[in-house]
Amino acid sequence: MSKVAIVMGSNSDMPVMQDAIDILNGFDIEIEVDIVSAHRTPEKLFDFSMNAHKRGISVIIAGAGGAAHLPGMVASMSPLPVIGVPVKSSNSIDGWDSVLSILQMPGGVPVATVALNGAKNAGILAAQIIGATDKCVLDKIITYKEGLKLKVEEAAKSLKS
Repeated sequence: MSKVAIVMGSNSDMPVMQDAIDILNGFDIEIEVDIVSAHRTPEKLFDFSMNAHKRGISVIIAGAGGAAHLPGMVASMSPLPVIGVPVKSSNSIDGWDSVLSILQMPGGVPVATVALNGAKNAGILAAQIIGATDKCVLDKIITYKEGLKLKVEEAAKSLKS
């Protein structure tokens, strides 16, 4: 079974990252959640990044605010796909510093970057990556997306009535 690791720079990121936890739980994908600070716990960052694939992790979601080095540093040391979630933190410049820190990675060190505070989409993208090789997860994603379509159709119908 595939597993997704969700890491964040500090506990203050948890309200945003909870959306990724919730969506992955809804797809019945096993997760592990931890706080790994690129600046305050670099040894833990190195250990986590270099060994996640050895622990059965398939995808890493990393959320960070401010300088937002966590996703890129994880990606520089891990062979796994990394999805970065820029978090608008209290010391942020409207979140743009986080977005650009995660988005502007050098060639050879990709980080898939979702919208500011977009942890829900990070969870969905992680599930889609796993679903590429796991039919059970793929079927759940298809059902989820059909549900999105039905919600829009219902909203359009109620708008006309």
